[in-house]
Amino acid sequence: GPAPHFVNGWALCIPSKSKNPDGAWEFIKFFESTENQMSREGGWAALNMEFTEKVPRTEFSVVRHWPLIEKVTGINTDILENRPRAVREFVKKWDYELYWHVYVHREHLERNGRISKMGHASYSEEQDGKSDFSTERVNAFENLEEALQLDPWEEYGEFDKKILIVEMEKDYEEMCHTFPDTLNMGGCYITLFSGLIEIFGWDMLLLAIGAEPERFGKVIEGYYRWIKQFFEAYADSRVPVIMLHDDLCWTEGPAVHPEWYRKYIFPYMKKLMEPLKEAGKKIIYTSDGNWTVFFDDIVDCGADMVFMEPCADMAAFAEKYGKTHGFVGNADTRVLLYGTKEDIYNEVKRCMDIGKKYPGFVMSVSNHIPPNTPVENALYYNEVYEKLSRR
Repeated sequence: GPAPHFVNGWALCIPSKSKNPDGAWEFIKFFESTENQMSREGGWAALNMEFTEKVPRTEFSVVRHWPLIEKVTGINTDILENRPRAVREFVKKWDYELYWHVYVHREHLERNGRISKMGHASYSEEQDGKSDFSTERVNAFENLEEALQLDPWEEYGEFDKKILIVEMEKDYEEMCHTFPDTLNMGGCYITLFSGLIEIFGWDMLLLAIGAEPERFGKVIEGYYRWIKQFFEAYADSRVPVIMLHDDLCWTEGPAVHPEWYRKYIFPYMKKLMEPLKEAGKKIIYTSDGNWTVFFDDIVDCGADMVFMEPCADMAAFAEKYGKTHGFVGNADTRVLLYGTKEDIYNEVKRCMDIGKKYPGFVMSVSNHIPPNTPVENALYYNEVYEKLSRR
């Protein structure tokens, strides 16, 4: 094969019969021009279990907290045209060391087939000024028998692998151009359980699991065979870091018995990670809720780093896996929302006391910093982070 071109430790090979060698070299030039992407600082260091002088950080959805962004950047966010620039400046000022992102989402299901819709509460105002509130409710399947007859491959279709790779690399490149000072990634939101939620909605999903576990297991196997095309495409792409998102749990724990996941979810999840691992990708895993009972399962599947909410036991994960795996979290967002300065300080200190001694720890508020968080509390949180993050 062709000689590899090394860029910050990554060997990028251009096939000798490539139909677009110039485009491939442009991609390499892009990697070279964004040195921060493969630097040994911040998020990349944590992902590779290397200590830095400062604990890295990331945050979620605070980029839609327009009063806070305006306060931090000085950019008027009431002017919609200013918002993209304000977000970029905010991420830089708050020194995100990695940026949570996925590309494969429910739209890839909707493109060819049916999904259920459960409505959406009003959470935030988007960059275009529109609300995310929705009253739309759609049950994609009228009854259990119809749901059990679903053939995911036939319903949602095959995607052209070459086109997928181009789209994935373009998405990654755009993220790197937008946020050049942070570690970016590709990823999948609808991996397995989350994909089933999107397709069936909670009512039909739980009914199928409880009433016909074996038959529904065949549907899950079919979904795995459909979704794996995206993981195979990522494996053949030049995207170095992949976010694997799958919301397995609620706040109090798994939605169904843990052994059900071990029979019907984790064997397929491990198979999805295998081509990524073989291709040398770094894998980050995210689940909402308290998934403490599944720490061992997710590590066994192949994750290099995990995100967790405050209801998950970060101290337990750190004690068992802190020397070998990265972890992100898990300050309780409710403390910023309702707490005093003392409460906020103690919550950040709790996280730092758990994670600071491990190289793969990344600080964040979990799960989000919503737009109704008092600006002064968010600013104080950042102040405490800056103070306590020094190693």
